[in-house]
Amino acid sequence: MKTISSVVERYIKKKPFLQSALAQGIINLTSLSRMVKPEIEEELGKTVRNGAIVMALKRLSDDLEFRATHKIVKVLKNIGEITVRSSLTDYTFLASDTILVQQAKLLEAINNNKDVFYTSSRGVNEINIVISTVMDSTVETLFKNEKCTQKSEELSSITVKLPAENVSVPGIYYFIFQRLAWEGIVLYEVISTTNEFTILVNDDQVDVAFKTIKDLKGL
Repeated sequence: MKTISSVVERYIKKKPFLQSALAQGIINLTSLSRMVKPEIEEELGKTVRNGAIVMALKRLSDDLEFRATHKIVKVLKNIGEITVRSSLTDYTFLASDTILVQQAKLLEAINNNKDVFYTSSRGVNEINIVISTVMDSTVETLFKNEKCTQKSEELSSITVKLPAENVSVPGIYYFIFQRLAWEGIVLYEVISTTNEFTILVNDDQVDVAFKTIKDLKGL
């Protein structure tokens, strides 16, 4: 049997940003109840008092399930080194039978310059390369016969070292990326390993992105 509480809970769970705002107590419950009232009434098939919706929302906001859990906050407080690199270019190439050979040649060239930033990821249909701008001419020479579908310049990377327990706590990446989205940060790429992740952002957003991630340590 549907109840006001169960319908309200289901509604909020479908709205991650609303759920987070509710958990942090930064949203007016009376105003929110008025906003969701039509959908709650439609779902229940009857008229519902605003006060009843407010009470349901209050219970949810007090529920630990709707809060940034202690485990998530503990992990974020233990974020390690945050490294920023600038002057990067992001390339996307279509996967081909020859592209790995060219990547091997690129790695050989990078070996001669230890200061070069380089990361690569391979999907089903495309290969992504993020590299220091000083290597642009090398990339374009080696990959001249490959199909480049996108090239973005004037980018910066932020690499974040996470504590080892990040792999056993759900919601870590969601929590971080949600904060970045709230600040209007556009992510060009996200590259991760087990205990690190790197985001690629426009040069003019790197300071805000860095501060947003650094501030998570003070939760």
